[in-house]
Amino acid sequence: MNIGIGGASGKLGQAVLRELRARVHGHEVIAVSRTPETAEFAEGRLGDYDRPETLATAYAGLDRLLLIPTADLRRGKRGEQNVTGIKAAIEAGVKHIVFMSAAGTREQSEPDVGASYWTGEQYLIKHAPRWTILRMSYYAQSLAQEVTMSLAQGGLTGVAENRVAFVSRDDIAAAAAGILTDEGHAGAIYTATGPRAYSGAERAALISEIIGKPFGFTTVPAEALRAGLGQAGLPEDIVNAVVGIQNDFAAGAFDIVTGDVERLAGRPPQALRDVLSSALK
Repeated sequence: MNIGIGGASGKLGQAVLRELRARVHGHEVIAVSRTPETAEFAEGRLGDYDRPETLATAYAGLDRLLLIPTADLRRGKRGEQNVTGIKAAIEAGVKHIVFMSAAGTREQSEPDVGASYWTGEQYLIKHAPRWTILRMSYYAQSLAQEVTMSLAQGGLTGVAENRVAFVSRDDIAAAAAGILTDEGHAGAIYTATGPRAYSGAERAALISEIIGKPFGFTTVPAEALRAGLGQAGLPEDIVNAVVGIQNDFAAGAFDIVTGDVERLAGRPPQALRDVLSSALK
């Protein structure tokens, strides 16, 4: 079986390749990327969502393909890329397409971050012969980065009290590898989450314990958050993304805990404390 990873040069793509290297025997793994020369654990092929002509060759002969969306935050661009990648995979004859999406995906409009995932999911379901969707909760590693950047301010900010089941990137990768190498996942929608959801106050208390000093969580109106990010000089696309994610947090989109990581990866997901303790040392 030929297994392809689209977006293989990113952190998640690299983590999936490591998982496949550890568990795949007798199968070929192909790393599809804009920088195929960086592929370490697999055959590298050039594939660029913004250059559709490269995808036909990149996807040729693949039995299964994981499509990981880019981090492109330009309005409407990532949704367009998702459709381009899925369409090219179908035309190339890929038998089973696995699409990486986000927890709580629902119909949204640009510039909401979730709009691109909704666009990709809908096109996949309507057109692909065999498909699986792996929705992921918010990266625990991204929370660690936010904490590092917020240490001087002494806390995190959200638009409302909320609950999020933060999940390690490595656990998402292991779940994706499970789908790619096992049977029985066609037509399924999974959500990779951590073992529990944390409110803003709960994660602030956990962070405070880990770093050994007070750390808080403050709520502000969405427009106040937007104004503050703009005054800090952040580009509009990044401001839209941050505010959109915070609005999704507040709406409960990431307040979901499943057993899908353990079901797909064969091991339980890492606790948020363990991920943060490792990242914040």
